Amino acid sequence: MTKTLSNIVLLVFFGTLLINCANRGTPDGGPKDEDPPKIEKSSPENYSTNFKGNEIEVEFDEYIKIKNIEKQLIISPPMKYQPEIRPMSGASKSIKIKIIDTLLPNTTYAFNFGNSIVDNNEGNPYPYYRYVFSTGDYIDSLKVQGNIIDAYNRAPETFVNVALYEVDSTFTDSIVYKEVPKYITNTLDSLTTFSIENIKAGKYMLMALKDNNGDNKFQQKTDQIAFHKTFINVPTDTTYTLKLFKEALDFKAVNPKLISGEKIAFGYEGDYKNMKINIQSETPEDFKYKITKDQETDTLYYWYKPRLEADSLLFNVTNTNYEKAFTARISVQERDSLTLNANPTSSISLNEDFKISGTTPLTYFDVEKVTLIDKDSTKVNFTTVFDTINNAYVFKFNKTYENKYNFEIKPEAFEDFYGTFNTDTLNYQVSTRKESDYGYARFTLVNAKYPLILQLTNDKGDVKFETYVEKQQEVDVLNVTPGKYYVRAIHDANGNKKYDSGNYLKKIQPEHVSHFIFDNDEEIRANWGLIQTLKFLD
Repeated sequence: MTKTLSNIVLLVFFGTLLINCANRGTPDGGPKDEDPPKIEKSSPENYSTNFKGNEIEVEFDEYIKIKNIEKQLIISPPMKYQPEIRPMSGASKSIKIKIIDTLLPNTTYAFNFGNSIVDNNEGNPYPYYRYVFSTGDYIDSLKVQGNIIDAYNRAPETFVNVALYEVDSTFTDSIVYKEVPKYITNTLDSLTTFSIENIKAGKYMLMALKDNNGDNKFQQKTDQIAFHKTFINVPTDTTYTLKLFKEALDFKAVNPKLISGEKIAFGYEGDYKNMKINIQSETPEDFKYKITKDQETDTLYYWYKPRLEADSLLFNVTNTNYEKAFTARISVQERDSLTLNANPTSSISLNEDFKISGTTPLTYFDVEKVTLIDKDSTKVNFTTVFDTINNAYVFKFNKTYENKYNFEIKPEAFEDFYGTFNTDTLNYQVSTRKESDYGYARFTLVNAKYPLILQLTNDKGDVKFETYVEKQQEVDVLNVTPGKYYVRAIHDANGNKKYDSGNYLKKIQPEHVSHFIFDNDEEIRANWGLIQTLKFLD
C-alpha cells in the first residue's frame, strides 16, 4: 500500500469515526409518539369464565409504567385484601396481578385501571382498561348509568365512588357504615358521569361516596354521600342523577382542657347553638362564668372566676339528644390579657358593620368614651349591639360614598370579665369607596319557587352577597365590587333562611340549589349595571 493510499484510508476511517461520534445521542426527530400501548396477550384471557387461579398477567407491545394506581384502580366487587400489582415502580412489558383475597363463587369481578397504565417513554395512557372474569359459568352483563352533581357547589368532587348494595334479607340502612358495596365504580379525575358494569339482575340501593380514607364505607366526619331516594331494579334503562352532599355532623363534645388561667376550652363537632356547659363541682357563692366562641375553630371557651383551689372540675355538657359528663384538670396559670381588635381595618362597604372584639370576655362598654367622626370632622351617630358568643360590639351607622370614618376610643371605654380596662386611647379609621368604583346587577327571576336565598359567589364558591327573596320581584344588588360572579339560588323549602343539607339515615335529600352563569360570561364592571334573567328549570 502506498503512502498516499494509506493516508486516504486513515482520513476515511477518522471521518467515519467523527460522524458516528457526532450522531451518537442525536435523535433523528420525527413525529412524537402519541399512541397508547397495545395489549398483546392476557392470561387468563379477558372475560374468562370459571376462573380458578389467583394470578393474572397482561402483556403489552412496549414498556409500560403504572401511575397513581392507588387512586385509579377500582375493583368491583371490592376485595377485603388488595391484590399485589407489579410493577409498582419501574418499567415492564407486562402487568402481573396476584389475588390475595378469597373469591366469591359465581361472581363477576372487574378490575378498572382507569388511566393508570401509561407507556414508558411519552406517558400515553391506555384509557380505562378493564379486566373482567367470572368465577361462575357466565359474565354478568347488566349496567347502571348516571351522573354526579354537587348538591351545593357548581362542580362535583373528582374521584367519587358510585356503588350498589344488594337489597336482600341482610340489608339494613346502616350497611354503608359497616360493609363494602356489591358493585363499585369511580368517576376518576375528569368525569361526572358513571357506569357500573357487569352487574347481575336484582334489587339494589344506589349511592355515591367521596371516600377520603379509601375504605369504601361512609364516615360522616370526612366523607360526602349521595343516595337515590328509592331502591332500583336491574336491569334498568333509567339514567340516574345523584346529588353529593356533606352531612351536618352529629353533635359531639371533646374532652375539655385548661389552656390559660381560668379559661377552659371545650371542643365540639356539629352544631354548637344548643350546647350548654354546666359545672357540677362545688363552687363559692361569688362564682361567675362566661362562654365565648373561638373565631376560627370549633371551640367554646369557658371563663370563670374566682380562682378555685382544686385540681379538677366536673362538667355536664348537653345539646339536643346529647348529654355527657367531663372532667377538666386545672392548675394555676397566667390569665389572658385584654386586647381589643377591630374589623374591618381599612376599607368598609356601605352595608357592612364595624366590630370591636376582645381577647377576654367583655362585660362593660361606656358609649360616652367613643367618638365617631367623618372626614369633615362631623360627628356621626351610631348604635351598638353586643354579640355575646362572639364577644364583639357591633357598631351600626349610616355611611356615604368616598368618606372616611375615625373611631376614637378613650381609656376605660371597655371592661372585661376580670375587671381589666383598655388603658390607652385607640384610633381606628375606615373608609368607603366612591360610587363609581362599584357596579350593580338586577335579576329577573322566571319560574322560581319561593322563598329562596339568592347569592353572588366568586369562582371558589365564597359568598360575596346574599339576600332572601320571598315573592316574585326584581332583585337589585347594589354596591358590588367589580369582578366575575356566579349566582347560586337556594330553594328554602322549610323557610328557615339557611341551606339545609341532606341526611342519609333520615332519608332526607339536600335542599335544591340552582346555579347560573351571567349571559355571555359577563362580569360586573365599575360604574355599570348588569341586567340578567334567571330562568329556573325546576
